[in-house]
Amino acid sequence: MKEKYRNYLNNEYHFDKSTMLGIIALIIVIAGVFGFLYEVVFYYFNSGMTEIYWRGGNFLPWINIYAIGAVLIYFLTYKKRKNPLLVFLISAIATGILEYVGGAFMEHVMHVKCWDYSTEILSFGNINGYVCIRSVLVFGISSLLLMYLIVPFCFYLAKRMDKKKFLILSYTICAIFLFDELYNLIFARIFSLPRASEIYKSLGFNYLYF
Repeated sequence: MKEKYRNYLNNEYHFDKSTMLGIIALIIVIAGVFGFLYEVVFYYFNSGMTEIYWRGGNFLPWINIYAIGAVLIYFLTYKKRKNPLLVFLISAIATGILEYVGGAFMEHVMHVKCWDYSTEILSFGNINGYVCIRSVLVFGISSLLLMYLIVPFCFYLAKRMDKKKFLILSYTICAIFLFDELYNLIFARIFSLPRASEIYKSLGFNYLYF
């Protein structure tokens, strides 16, 4: 195991385009699910450990900004993976900027405030409620999990599995999550279909968009 891990750090892996897309697809799914779980746990504590909230805007347990952030981190830090401190710093800064821009865009362009750190626990150093020191630290630490656990795992699957099976698995899972996202973000609005939030609220879920 140690030898395989050293190989990940010291060797350049060269996958063909379709396999690399399969790896990115898995990263998108895993990171989005991780973000959902993190937010469910955090908002449980934020509520004083009295309520559990369904987070995101989808039927499936997945939040898009974490998936976007993970892909960004991968491309920014893969070649820096021998230096965990540098990976942490680059990721914290990049995801902090992404979160601020994303929050400002959603509020001022889409007219929806998806999160507001100024109203939450551990919100020290928050800027306009879009980003705070706690969120930046969490994203920085999460980047280490991504680059030193999730990415090596995805590489391992890509190398060990039959290519066709790997691509079917990764593309199918990612397509399901992305269709869920597109349905709730676009199709449900255009065709006046029931969204995840409406259905979950009718079922008695404590639902928060982001």
